[in-house]
Amino acid sequence: MNVVRRLAVLLFLLSISALAVSAQYTWSPELQVKVRALASPDISPDGKWVAYTINDAVMAADKSEFVTQIWMATTDGSQNYQLTFGERSSTNPKFSPDGTMIAFTSNRKDNRNYLYVMRLSGGEPEQVTEIKSSVANFEWSPDGKSFAFTMTDPKTDDEEKNDKGRNDFRWIDENVKLARLYYVPLAKGAGGKREIRKLTAVDRHVTGFDWSPDGRRIVFAHVSSPVVDHWPTSDLSIVDVATATVSTLAATAAAEAAPSFSPDGNWVAASVSDVPVRWAQSNRLAVYPAAGGAPRLMAASFDGGPNVIGWTPDGSKIMFFEPKGTGTSMYEATVATGAVRDVQNSDAVISSVFVNKNADLFAFVSQRDDSPPELHVVRSGASTTTVVSNANADHARYTHPKTDVVKWKSKDGREIEGLLTYPIGYTAGTKVPLILNIHGGPAGVFQRSYVGGRGVYPLASLAAKGYAILRPNPRGSSGYGVAFRQANIKDWGGMDYEDLMTGVDHVIAMGVGDPNRLGVMGWSYGGYMTSMIITKTNRFKAASSGAPVTNLMSFNGTADIPSFVPDYFESEFWDNPAIYAKHSAMFNIKNARTPTLIQHGEADVRVPISQGYELYNALKRQGVPTRMIVLPRMPHGPNEPKMQIAAMQSNLDWFDKYLK
Repeated sequence: MNVVRRLAVLLFLLSISALAVSAQYTWSPELQVKVRALASPDISPDGKWVAYTINDAVMAADKSEFVTQIWMATTDGSQNYQLTFGERSSTNPKFSPDGTMIAFTSNRKDNRNYLYVMRLSGGEPEQVTEIKSSVANFEWSPDGKSFAFTMTDPKTDDEEKNDKGRNDFRWIDENVKLARLYYVPLAKGAGGKREIRKLTAVDRHVTGFDWSPDGRRIVFAHVSSPVVDHWPTSDLSIVDVATATVSTLAATAAAEAAPSFSPDGNWVAASVSDVPVRWAQSNRLAVYPAAGGAPRLMAASFDGGPNVIGWTPDGSKIMFFEPKGTGTSMYEATVATGAVRDVQNSDAVISSVFVNKNADLFAFVSQRDDSPPELHVVRSGASTTTVVSNANADHARYTHPKTDVVKWKSKDGREIEGLLTYPIGYTAGTKVPLILNIHGGPAGVFQRSYVGGRGVYPLASLAAKGYAILRPNPRGSSGYGVAFRQANIKDWGGMDYEDLMTGVDHVIAMGVGDPNRLGVMGWSYGGYMTSMIITKTNRFKAASSGAPVTNLMSFNGTADIPSFVPDYFESEFWDNPAIYAKHSAMFNIKNARTPTLIQHGEADVRVPISQGYELYNALKRQGVPTRMIVLPRMPHGPNEPKMQIAAMQSNLDWFDKYLK
């Protein structure tokens, strides 16, 4: 009997221990916001080291922010350590050409981003720039003796005085502060100062640049103003560093951007749009003679959105990557022929790709739905990568939900693809509550990114609570070619709605989704579609609409992208009010009955918060159960940890209330 009692006590203790372990490793918004983001890899000239950044959530009673610090790792993965510390961020590390120093930007002083250099042999970072404005981007000169950088025009003394005196009225679209290109030497002058020279005095906003290999010229992309709506005006110019003389390289009706010099300095590669320029973009690579002349146009890539990685050392090819379905593809464009070749496909989500000058060593951030972001290094031609970071190792102990790529036929027979995440511990054949998650854009794409990551939709936490989540890529999405991305022009909430609904039907037919417990959620364009869905059907028991576009007319008059909707609908609302009304939730809201949560950042200029208020008040006045959470200070996407937690938790609570 004594043995039986001892066995019973032991089993009881083991069960308590198991419950404690289970509780310790349970997904929650607080856990998901702690997933660390990695970016900005840069490989040392000798190929032995890679610098990169890790971004952490920092929370206390009086603090809620994401802070970035610089880390260093050997490319063989044997060493890995933090290089910068402090309460302020340090970002964008770049090795000097001789490998003895790292330059970076930091807001450690008066909350402006200044340029710093740090000797790897030891010592404190040295501040290079001292102008009262923030450095946006910078590059070492090829000889390592100077920098080029972009910086927004600083405020004048009178403007700063008016700010302090609350006399800070402003005129819209007047006195616009532009980012210009500057030059600064590394060595101090005779007076102990560094003379900063402005290289671009023309009234254009610089968006990107690249040094020529001989250090005499800089090619740069520029737009008419920093207003997001003006990206189609992007052109290319070259500035002579010694004289600040600017000459035009490309200025056409197309949008030319992201220039990159060839290794011999004779050519410039750039991304060039089709004409007319569309928000549902179609771009390809072009190669321009640096001395001027007609470009060579490369063949179109699969998705028409090339992100240049670099040139091969002999200048014969250009390497780039872009989304392909739910993964990533790497390509090579042959300059002589214009041919584009798909060299590698991956089901992982790859970002921040860096290649050294020899094009034999690559560094990039990689993640999958069940694998958090880490930094990888791979040698050209190798079949396996080396993981050199250990930023998110703590999350490996958690059980991750299973995610499958699923495909179905839409109402018109078009094949649609999406991601289906199952509840943790799901038993095949069990019907569970299903949440339809809709991405933004509309030219966004759901890829196999980490389900335990940050954001507003806590996928892993939802899966831990028994929900299945379907993330479709309806027509209009990127990753499936230009024709697919442009297939929703003049048809928002039309056939893309059918793509979503047939996806829900497919998951129900699989025996996974419970048709009586359906939810829908989405942010930005996903919020638009959510608000449209509740006017078209009552089959969803709960909805969560984040930063939703609810009235195309008022949105077009208040957002910072007033050319966006007219481009998609090929008309201004005063010329065709009927199509704007047909595709706006607010003109069809009398049909809505679905309990709806609305989430909106108070400082959102992309989708102003008035769009959320319109939906909230219309539902409230009709007696539809609704709540609206306002996230103070937040732009289009919450960028503070506590605000992300608030958004995630309110989603969990809302769906628990109506689907459980």
